[in-house]
Order: sequence, then C-alpha cells, then structure tokens
Amino acid sequence: MSGRRPGPVVWSAIVLATCLLLFLLQHMLWLTVPFLLGIILYYVLLPPMHRLLRMGFSHNSAALLVGSGFVLCMLLFGLALMAWLSMSPSSTWQGLPERYIEGGTSFVRNTLLSLEDKFPVLHQAGLSDTINARFSAYTHDFFTEHLPGLLVGAVAWIPSLLLAPFLTFFFLRDGGRFKRFLARAVPNAFFEKTLFLLHEVDQTARRYFQGMLKLTVLDTAVLAFGLWVIGVSSPVLLGLIAAMLAWIPFVGSILGCIMVVLVASADAPGDTMIAYSAIVVFIAARLLDDFVFMPLTLGRSLRIHPLVTVLMIFIGGSVAGVAGLMLVLPLLGVVMVIGETLGRLITNPRLRARHRHALALRQRQASADLE
Repeated sequence: MSGRRPGPVVWSAIVLATCLLLFLLQHMLWLTVPFLLGIILYYVLLPPMHRLLRMGFSHNSAALLVGSGFVLCMLLFGLALMAWLSMSPSSTWQGLPERYIEGGTSFVRNTLLSLEDKFPVLHQAGLSDTINARFSAYTHDFFTEHLPGLLVGAVAWIPSLLLAPFLTFFFLRDGGRFKRFLARAVPNAFFEKTLFLLHEVDQTARRYFQGMLKLTVLDTAVLAFGLWVIGVSSPVLLGLIAAMLAWIPFVGSILGCIMVVLVASADAPGDTMIAYSAIVVFIAARLLDDFVFMPLTLGRSLRIHPLVTVLMIFIGGSVAGVAGLMLVLPLLGVVMVIGETLGRLITNPRLRARHRHALALRQRQASADLE
C-alpha cells in the first residue's frame, strides 16, 4: 500500500492490541485451539478447493467434496493406526513411558559419572548422587501424581478438538460471504482500502500458516533422516512430533530435544554415544531451520523486524504462557496489517475529505424535500 510507514503511535497500538487479544484468548483456549487448527486446515485444503472451482464445481460442492475427502482420509488413517496398535502387545505400550524415563535417567547418570571421572571435584561434591536422588523423586512424583492428570486433561480436550474440522468446512464454504458481509458495513469512501485490508489479512495468515506447514515438512525430513542414520527407532514419527513441537518458540525445541534423547537412550541404554549423536542431529536440524529453512518459509510470510519478533515472543509468553508463545506471531502479523492499514486510512486527508463530502451529500438529499 502506498503511503508513509506507520509511526510509534500506530505501533504502540498494535503491540497493545496484540497483548490484549492474547490475554483474552488465554481464557478461551477451549475455543482458540480448535479455531487455530481450523484455520490451519482451511489453508491446507484451500488449494484443492480452488482447483475444483476452476474445474467448474460450485462453491458449496467444492467445499463439500474437499471436506468429505479430508474426513475420509482421517478415518482411514485412524483405522490404520488402530490396526497397527492392535498388532503390538498392550503391555508394550503401557511400559513405554517407564522405559523412556529409565533410559533418560540412565543417560544422565552415565554422563555425570563420566564428568566425575574427568573432574574429581565433582565427585567430592557428590554431584551424581544428588542429581540421581532428585531424578528418582521426580520420576516417582510424575508417574503417581502428574501423569494421570495429564491423561485426563488430554481426553477432556478431544470434544474441543473435534470442532476443528467442523469450523474448517464452514470457513471453506462461507469465507467469501463473511468477507462481503464485513465490507458492506464500510463507508463508501474507505471501501477500496478496506477491500485491500481484508485481502492483506487473508494473505498474511495464508503465508504464515502455509509457511509453517512447509517448515514442518522440511524439519521432519531432516530429523527423520538424521535419526535413521544413527539408528534411533521410529525416526519419522519422532521427527514429525519434534517438528510440530517447534511451533512453540523456545519451549517446543527443548521438549523436542528431550523427547529425542529419551527415545535414543531407551534404544541403547548402555551406549551414551547414541544419545549424544541424537543431540547433535537435533542441534544441526535446528541450525538449518533457523538459518536456511525459516528465511525461505516464514521469513517471507511475516514482514516483521527480528528484534520485534523476539520481544513479542517474550511478551506473549509472559502474558499468556505457552498459548501466547504459539499465538503471538500469527496474531501480531494480522494485527500489524490491520493497524498499519487503519493508521493510513485515518491519517489520509483525501479519504477523510471524501467521507465528509459523502456525508454532506447524504444529509442534503435526506433534507431536500423538507426545505
């Protein structure tokens, strides 16, 4: 859009509006999370829907076909997953958490013993005994107190998550109607600029979420290849989970690295080099992600200065916790487009003059037969 760049007043309003929305969304996570998933699915399914529209299908028919195809794919995936799980003994799956925790504890214990051998002062301080005692206490508390609550919380989220495909279908079917509904409420003098605003908001969200999906695919491929090379089990599944956890800035990368190390330690309890190799693979994947993949995907989707990005990530985490870390960047991108466009609309003297002239004409027409 032509015009000068927004000043500090507009940017202050953008930051304040973003923080306020994060605070409100934190108290509506039961709706925010499926709404966010619905938007992601909407931008994933939008290209095949456009292809059907170009083939001559009506808007409703294209939305119904794409939505039905997605639900069918999810059902087939669920059936395949259930068949795969049924082929393994139930005792194997029940013992996986304890197996991974024991593998991680063994890795930490062996690492501390190696450090004590190289640095006798650590052995004199009783470092390994202290940390092992704390690990044992935490593991016992996790399985007896935290794990049941986490499982119950995950089950409680299932009805809310089932709302995402429902929202996606109506986004596909009625998205254009909603945009036209918003546009009808705009004064004629600002109509063209408002259409541009709606288009920019849509393009910003589309670039961000499609960039996130491309980044997830690239991260999954790199992590899966690296874990497969060093011999870690289920490399594709681990790579996919770690790549999806990376959607949460900072915290997600740490959780993904811990998960990879736990699995590698459980696969080779007596060989710490496998876990060290997994850490090297994860760090290499994150470096590729930060310096190669992210500039090619997300770097082109949100035109935000890196300093503003880092500051808003910390602000989002302090305002809304983990949900704020996940939502702050897409929310900032949308609010930034709206704030910049509204700032240019309000400060444009030509548009304000057109609006005043239109109001004067309507006033004159309404009172012409009363004089």
